[in-house]
Amino acid sequence: MTKVSFDNTEVAFKHKSDAELKQAKWLFSLFNHNWIVKFGPGLTAFGLKIGLPIKPLVKKTIFHQFCGGETIQECSDSGDQLYQSGIGSILDYSVEGVEDEATFQHNLEEIKRTIIAAKVDVKFPFAVFKCTGIGRFDILEKASKGQLSAEDQSKFERLKGRLSELCQLAVDNKVRLLIDAEETWIQNIIDEIVFELMRKHNTTKVWIYNTLQMYRTDRLTYLEKTIATAKAEGFQLGYKLVRGAYMEKERERAEEMGYRSPIQPDKESTDRDFDAALTMCFENRDVVATCLGTHNEASSQLLSELMAKEGVALDDERFWFAQLYGMSDNISFNLANAGYNVAKYLPYGPVKAVLPYLGRRAQENSSVAGQVGREMSLIVKELERRSRI
Repeated sequence: MTKVSFDNTEVAFKHKSDAELKQAKWLFSLFNHNWIVKFGPGLTAFGLKIGLPIKPLVKKTIFHQFCGGETIQECSDSGDQLYQSGIGSILDYSVEGVEDEATFQHNLEEIKRTIIAAKVDVKFPFAVFKCTGIGRFDILEKASKGQLSAEDQSKFERLKGRLSELCQLAVDNKVRLLIDAEETWIQNIIDEIVFELMRKHNTTKVWIYNTLQMYRTDRLTYLEKTIATAKAEGFQLGYKLVRGAYMEKERERAEEMGYRSPIQPDKESTDRDFDAALTMCFENRDVVATCLGTHNEASSQLLSELMAKEGVALDDERFWFAQLYGMSDNISFNLANAGYNVAKYLPYGPVKAVLPYLGRRAQENSSVAGQVGREMSLIVKELERRSRI
């Protein structure tokens, strides 16, 4: 087997013009300035709120880099461009921060539209949502503690009803549905609900996927337990594996409230558990379908090597690689070029409403060791290659 090269920038950036690469280089360079990452999103939100004419600038820069558009229709061009290179798109309605019933109902209807889009268009291989997009965070927290009042219980039942409705719609339309992970203090109740939905719907094929954040110390044990249950009861599991998204918040809360942090002590431990979970899912592929959500080259290479060793077809529908739009194109495009199943998370929504998401992307790029440098070096390498042609 020939290893996939993640250094082939010609393949990685074939879809980008010189101008787009130069703009991406400039944008990633900004992430090296902590004050921009820290204050930029808030200042931008304030500017939009008071009516400063900055929306076109935002839309042409950071929004263009990390989002597909403001609507599903606007995402079509980005999705088509990705699909020309063999990469699917996962429409991700990335509006956050509003918690009222009208918003939850609006979000429900929008997520339904992404499911239908995935039904009718092959370039959308999954749909996705977060439970906190269709129900209150504090209700999930109270449910996790078993502290729901009668009024709270009613809200919780509505949340579960929406979640069940989305899963049923996905199954009815033969669409794979990813349910993203959240903070530990609400994740346990989400795990319980989603596990029951997998038990109900994943009888002959995997449609419903939960997400495991492997920077948590308990996820390997949880994975092993759920695999044993699925095998004993005769249903299948879907898991998206990620390293995690709430590390600082988790550690701060644990320290403030005096409990042991649920987060791994270091990156090496997270990497170890991530690769162990990947191997466990692969070895139990008779009951587990895996979506590998990672920007880590070594973990991506590991799955490709496991598949080669066991003679698993590159396009086996039980295995998908996924990265965020605007990041790690060297992984996504080189894997797709080699023949693997690859998809990009394609966030969308009104510019003002997705600023919290864009702020997290900026923080992620600046905080993950080497992320900005890696993106920048690959872009520079490709620009230099093109200049020699």
